[in-house]
Amino acid sequence: MTRHLERLLGSPWLLAGLILLSFSWGAASLPLYDLDEGAFSEATREMLASGDYLATYMDGRPRYDKPIMIYWLQAASVSLFGVTELAFRLPSMLAATGWVFAIFFFVRERFDRPTAVAAALMTALALNVSIIARAATADGLLNLLLALILLDVYRYQERPGQGTLFRIYFLMALGFLTKGPVSVFFPLVVGGIFFFSLGRIRDGLRAAFFLPGWGLFLLLTLPWYIAVYFEQGAAFFEQFFLHHNLGRFSGVIHGHKGFPGYYFVMLPLVVMPFAGLLMRLLPGVREGWADPLQRFLWLWLGVVFLVFSFSNTQLPHYILYGCTPLFILMALHRERLQSRALAYLPVLFLFALFLFLPEILAYARQNATRLYELSLFDEGLRILDLNYRLPVALAILSLAALWLWPGLRPWQGLVMAGVVQSLVLSSIFVPALFQVMQAPVKEAGLLARENNWPVVSYQTNMPSFSVYRQAITPHRAPEPGEVAFVRVDKLEGLRSERPGLEFDTLYQKGAVMLVRARERQ
Repeated sequence: MTRHLERLLGSPWLLAGLILLSFSWGAASLPLYDLDEGAFSEATREMLASGDYLATYMDGRPRYDKPIMIYWLQAASVSLFGVTELAFRLPSMLAATGWVFAIFFFVRERFDRPTAVAAALMTALALNVSIIARAATADGLLNLLLALILLDVYRYQERPGQGTLFRIYFLMALGFLTKGPVSVFFPLVVGGIFFFSLGRIRDGLRAAFFLPGWGLFLLLTLPWYIAVYFEQGAAFFEQFFLHHNLGRFSGVIHGHKGFPGYYFVMLPLVVMPFAGLLMRLLPGVREGWADPLQRFLWLWLGVVFLVFSFSNTQLPHYILYGCTPLFILMALHRERLQSRALAYLPVLFLFALFLFLPEILAYARQNATRLYELSLFDEGLRILDLNYRLPVALAILSLAALWLWPGLRPWQGLVMAGVVQSLVLSSIFVPALFQVMQAPVKEAGLLARENNWPVVSYQTNMPSFSVYRQAITPHRAPEPGEVAFVRVDKLEGLRSERPGLEFDTLYQKGAVMLVRARERQ
């Protein structure tokens, strides 16, 4: 039995099947999530509707958050498959798949196929990877490009050559068109420290100041940046480079403030169910330092960890930029994990939180005061019934069975736990979450489109509404005869701003409403 399991876990066919499970299940049926998915998707929809492929707009207003690459890819997908959730998410799914196989081929070149499959499986099944792989955002593409760039930096160290450098600069240009300076910053910093640590400063400087490479980089990036300047002026550069890049370190964007030690807490969650393997791996940093590959991998992870730890804006997926080396290191040292308790307790704790989520929500509701939060808690408590609890309880029993399975190596059990985790997330937890948060927004958008209502959005930033409505939604208070898309906690403010109007409810579910404005009688 153990021999058959080892053969199965080393199979590329298993890897392909689990990529499909982890990256695609639910991608075609789950509503788009606000704010990020809705914003990217609406900007892409407006790009196609207007025929303007140089700059992005959301609800008719310039969008400065990201450069153009992901919008072009989403536009191509939507042009082929229509305005659907799957079409918006497909570029991320393909990019994440490419990310997994980039790790697979890099590890197989240097070790063996079982280790390569193990690294790829850990990547595909890790909690945060499976989330961003199905998200219609730029993060899946950026992680693919950063992985390709930095793995090529190591290849250049092994065998310096201009071909590798040209490829690095080509990929950095694509990354710069995807998410800006981050695609240049991390390769230069990680590569520079690595070559310095090896005493090969000249090789590092030759790579960093490879003028033909910088020429290729500018040839690929400057045309679009010049074009967007002529269309939107200096506003894009001020907002994107100063606010959305430097501003994330000096201030807090969208309320995403972290705390000292944020990534010490988040990293085990990001790589779940492999948190136990991560904790077993960390004491081996000094031991692996003598090996150039492991030194490079630790430096890569360490630089990303330190940079974002000092940022005032902190989000879990930022640390993913440093998780490619972590997945490789965990695969290389997977046999170090011998403690079943260390292996299974972290993921069991996560599933216990899933199981008792209704009680957690009920407790949070007692302390909530805002109408918006109360509406979400009430909807969540309605949806998280026995149909939610029973599968989660069965999943916990499955994890307990893996713990007790004699002869099953802990790392093998964690791969199987990753399958259980993907099944629960894709079919139980995420659908329940989206049913609470996003299904009412989708229903409202489809209803507004079906009735061809003249709709405005009042102090409610949920751009997926415009995607489903397939029309730009102006952001302002309604005039008589217009319909307002509004959060339940914003209705009183609307009444105060328009005291001469009555508002008839056309739709209300969860935390959102559609109300029609009319003159007071």
